[in-house]
Amino acid sequence: MAVKMVKEVSKVSLDALIAREAFDIQEQQSHNAGRNILMISVRDLEQNSFFYPYLRKPDFQRETNEWDTERVCGFIESFLDADLIPAVILWRSTSSYYFVIDGSHRLSSLIAWINDDYGDGKISKEFYDGDISDEQKAAAQNTRKLVEAKIGSYKYYQTLAQQRKEVDPKILERARNLGALGIQLQWVEGDASKAEASFFKINQKAAPIAPTEIRLLEARKTPNGVAARAINRSGNGHKYWSAFSQAKQQEIEIIAQEIHQLIFEPKLKNPIKTLDLPIVGNLSSSDKLELILEFVNIVNDIKSDNQLGEDSTGDKTVELLRNCRRIAQRINSSHPSSLGMHPLVYFYTSAGKPKIGSFYGVITLILELEKRKFFAKFTEVRKDFEWIIWQYDMIPQLVSKSSAIEARERVKNFYLTIIDKLLQRIDKKNIMKEIVAEKTFGILKIKTKGDGSETQGQTFSRETKSAAYIREALRGTPKCKICDGYIPTRFNSIDHIHRKADGGLGTLDNAQLTHPYCNTTYKN
Repeated sequence: MAVKMVKEVSKVSLDALIAREAFDIQEQQSHNAGRNILMISVRDLEQNSFFYPYLRKPDFQRETNEWDTERVCGFIESFLDADLIPAVILWRSTSSYYFVIDGSHRLSSLIAWINDDYGDGKISKEFYDGDISDEQKAAAQNTRKLVEAKIGSYKYYQTLAQQRKEVDPKILERARNLGALGIQLQWVEGDASKAEASFFKINQKAAPIAPTEIRLLEARKTPNGVAARAINRSGNGHKYWSAFSQAKQQEIEIIAQEIHQLIFEPKLKNPIKTLDLPIVGNLSSSDKLELILEFVNIVNDIKSDNQLGEDSTGDKTVELLRNCRRIAQRINSSHPSSLGMHPLVYFYTSAGKPKIGSFYGVITLILELEKRKFFAKFTEVRKDFEWIIWQYDMIPQLVSKSSAIEARERVKNFYLTIIDKLLQRIDKKNIMKEIVAEKTFGILKIKTKGDGSETQGQTFSRETKSAAYIREALRGTPKCKICDGYIPTRFNSIDHIHRKADGGLGTLDNAQLTHPYCNTTYKN
């Protein structure tokens, strides 16, 4: 999988502005097609109108977050200037919901302007239950500022009719025309299956749906599909799990939020100026969704997305999420089972770039160590293991001829080979030479951290700034007093040097910093 770092100008999240609804109810025929309106006005998109509350998008529709600030602003401006805008395609169900088959971003941009909600307003706050990321808030604020500077707010246009002071002629003309402007509509006739077929046909032609989205659409009612959606939005947003009991819904949301926090928080900022890093850094929305789906499948040994069929009760979804939480806790958390794997050492380059191949490889390694009951053996050689994987940047070579997900077994076996050689008491400085000479993993070239990271310009790049900080900060990172491995910033354990059971006191002289697992399990 190619890792796409998030751009400086973030996409605007308009996903909350049109609610989702399932429309695959049997015998749901298009209702009164001959009487459907052919155009909607701006008034129809106000929150208290007769039209907007019944506007829906299919529950399998991808998130409405592909447009950036400039594009949202540009579309609103085009609408106000009466430029030619493609018709929005809708389908009307017997329950009189108006489903958007094509044009979700166009409608959502206008709804955002009309209701002053670019992902941080009243509608979005209710949708996300107040849990809106700083990134989403920043994108919303930037969009609002740009729109108000270039166009003006909807509320401002509403006041122009009563104003008698001088107004920019262009803005005044827009305000006078606003009552006559509208979005043309086309309607799909037929039942729900016809509407769904139309959705896929239109969206694949206009903007092809990404492979991961196709996978999730096809597996949208499977437990792994629902689990992936829940983790992706940290238990918020559209509830793909709403058919389950209230207790199941609540458990899904709690676990999904915990997993999301353990893997993706705190948010990665560049250049890096702290070692308090997430396990996985910033990814594009599609790459993030793919990573989560693969994570759920790997942890639960799911070979194909539809392997488990539909989950009618939510029991299987909860089971999959519990397994994912167990592995996420094992990597880095305050849970007693946590190995406390330092994200920088295991999941980043020396310049602070995330390594997705390492993420999949470590997940697979942990499952293997769990199967073999091998955590104590790993802890025994952990100090030298971490020295080797940090000193030698070999993962890019291991995944270069395949995708990161396909290479995970290869990465796992590479890690296991290092562990086995360390357990054989082979000098850590000779292990990489042996692995290269054996050619078990093909032709590998020994590369140390930092190789090829230098640039020739006079200005320091972000990568160089990050590398400089990491080089100095890692030297001062505390190490576990039991295994001597690196301890991550947030999650650690305070251990009694002289055990409480043996009369040890809770004094500073008797305290030492350790990994949770080393303290609660390995030491005992």
